Amino acid sequence: MAKRLQVLLNKSVNKLGKSGELVEVAPGYARNYLIPQGIATMATPGILRQVEQRKQKERERILSIKQEAESQKTALQTIGRFVIRKQLGEKEAIFGTVTTQEVADVIQENTNLQIDKRGITLPEISKIGFYQAEIKLHPEVTATIEIQVAPL
Repeated sequence: MAKRLQVLLNKSVNKLGKSGELVEVAPGYARNYLIPQGIATMATPGILRQVEQRKQKERERILSIKQEAESQKTALQTIGRFVIRKQLGEKEAIFGTVTTQEVADVIQENTNLQIDKRGITLPEISKIGFYQAEIKLHPEVTATIEIQVAPL
């Protein structure tokens, strides 16, 4: 079987790889199609170093995002409890329900943290009391806060 060549993709190719990836292909495919069309370039030692530097920068960026999420988690859990005031009906039942947007707004008021409402998971809230909410800050970081629903 023929030796495979390593090339750096300049454009994304279906079933081969995304732009900026190093892939191994058949010599004829690289020489007759990928390189003449400008889809790929041959992998030289200099290009390999550049690819490694890009990967390292990406790892550092992802790590900094995770560290920021960890600090947000610490800030949220330091405060611990957030109070949401709702209009009260009969038998301590509230009118409507507590929405994720309301929780995000209360967090914004108290901590100046921008929390995406799509990352907030709430239990069914229909009465005044204390409830636990989970906030997904990062795929690997989840904070749990307490919400107190109080009468207006």
